[in-house]
Amino acid sequence: MIYIYTQDQCPPCQFVKQYFKDHQIQFEERNITHHNEYKKELIIKYDAMSTPFILIDDEKIYHVDFDKIESVLKDKKYLSSSS
Repeated sequence: MIYIYTQDQCPPCQFVKQYFKDHQIQFEERNITHHNEYKKELIIKYDAMSTPFILIDDEKIYHVDFDKIESVLKDKKYLSSSS
């Protein structure tokens, strides 16, 4: 399962979500602006202080790094190696 923690007024969050949509990869968005429980989870469980924060199965991605995102997606078989 893929979770993307986002917040309102976050351009990098939009870029990341668009990347997943463009590659037709399903994800669950967890907006911390509208859901305080997601904000607590982000800070306490994952020790993350900013968005977007991406969780791909058990792999945590703290920064927008499309090379790393693509590598993890391929490793976890969400994206084919030929993409």
